[in-house]
This record gives sequence, C-alpha cells and structure tokens, in this order.
Amino acid sequence: MTQKVIEVVGVSKESFAKAAENAVAEAARTVRGMKWARVHELEMELDGKKIKSYRATVRIYFGIER
Repeated sequence: MTQKVIEVVGVSKESFAKAAENAVAEAARTVRGMKWARVHELEMELDGKKIKSYRATVRIYFGIER
C-alpha cells in the first residue's frame, strides 16, 4: 500500500485540540480514505499578553486510489 501525506493548518480561538479537529474536518471535505493524522506543529497568535488563537499544523495520511 502506498500513502500520500498532506499538511493542513487548523485554527481555533478555544484550544490546540479544537484547532487540530478543525484541520482534520476541513481535509475530510475533499480527501477520501484518511488513515492517520499527526500533529506536526503548534503555534499561538498573541495579542499583547493574551492568546488570540491556536494553530495546529496536522499531517494527514491517506491511501492512494488506483
């Protein structure tokens, strides 16, 4: 089996977990056969001393259809 990998960035004002969920949900709109996801990077957008938003870069693995 051969798999392809894409990177998707999800954003949330609530948490890193929600940002990762958003990334997977968005990818699921157009990608079939997703098998694995790995959080690659976490970032926060700041507004002074406060967290403005959370970002999760997620690598999504899926099988190639033949």
